[in-house]
Amino acid sequence: MSLTTRAARTEDIAALVALAKAAHAGGSPTALPLLGDAVARGLVRVAEVDGEVAGYVAVEKPLPNHVRIASVAVRHERRRQGIGTMLIGEVLQEAGKIEAVGGTVATVIDVTDLEVAGLLLSCGFIATRVMRSSTPEQAMQLYYQHKIKVEYVDPDARHLVPLSRPDQLVESLSPSDHAVTALATLSSEPAFEISRFEQDDPASLQSGEAAAGIAFSGSILAAITFLLGFSFVSSRYPDDVRLLLIGATFATTMSLIIYASASGELARIRSNSFGRVMKWGNVLSEYGGVLPFLVSLPITYAQGPGVRWSAVVVGVVSSTALVLYERSQFSIAHRFRWTRTTVALTAFTSMAPTVCVVMLAAGITSWPLTAALAMALTGRTLVYLYRRGPEAGVSEFRRTWQIRR
Repeated sequence: MSLTTRAARTEDIAALVALAKAAHAGGSPTALPLLGDAVARGLVRVAEVDGEVAGYVAVEKPLPNHVRIASVAVRHERRRQGIGTMLIGEVLQEAGKIEAVGGTVATVIDVTDLEVAGLLLSCGFIATRVMRSSTPEQAMQLYYQHKIKVEYVDPDARHLVPLSRPDQLVESLSPSDHAVTALATLSSEPAFEISRFEQDDPASLQSGEAAAGIAFSGSILAAITFLLGFSFVSSRYPDDVRLLLIGATFATTMSLIIYASASGELARIRSNSFGRVMKWGNVLSEYGGVLPFLVSLPITYAQGPGVRWSAVVVGVVSSTALVLYERSQFSIAHRFRWTRTTVALTAFTSMAPTVCVVMLAAGITSWPLTAALAMALTGRTLVYLYRRGPEAGVSEFRRTWQIRR
């Protein structure tokens, strides 16, 4: 089977309308006559199997930050072959930039259109509210919205509502924190699983994040200033590393000021700039304070009498730990897409402790390495502050709603 997708063409319109009617496609019946206009505007994609149209998806863009799936259908004999999932996935991929800045991807389908409902639920949509039909002949409809933010479901607050009980469905979806999250079979009858999502308090969460940032940067600043004081009383401590620690002290102090500014933003939470402010604090704290401090630790150990070559072992261990940290989910680098430039800068930063103690043990001046390290850390700081967007949201493989355990 050869499955491909492409933009719909004018000659496809008749086949698409027939397919929509035969498949009882999602979206209101009034959307069908608009297929011709949607094709002309490039808002319809079709899936072909061995050269034959097997399905399509049509979207609308009523607002710059809103994408609405107007209609989706798959030929009956081609269902359960991943065609619908592929078409919805392409819509979500195109709408990714809109969702990243707070946009919405949604659709409205009849409550009885269970096949489309199952497709949407499997693609990360949830039904959040009931839409009353304007005409008596139309069935009750559900509003499905694609989720991009990770939220948690209360495992003790889920129940099933049979399709034959629309009154109960309306009542269950009345609270704003309830939504349809799955389809089930209850006594040989289709049923909707209704789940309650835990509600977060943004002000409390942001207040806790700012407090944690201040406490962490304060601790790092205390450790750096202690190490800096030790470097001034040691006549053998490299001057270039002293300068690196002075720079780390300055950067960490700035991160503390920024975290304090983020705390002030909580009083003006509607300004919506808390995340951008915290990004500056996080980047300066890690690349201006934490990493220079960790690189300097093996150098400090190397100042002891007769331990220069054993310091090489400490340097290797430190470099290995930095590599593992950089590749873990806890580092700032993990929150952004990797490029060749960032990989090279990360590798150089991670190897710096080993190279530096080797140079000290061999009696080689470390000025060039320290200067290169400072440039690498500055480069990484600038990349994440100016060349990248906000810190990443949810990874593609991660489900955007989970059960709290």
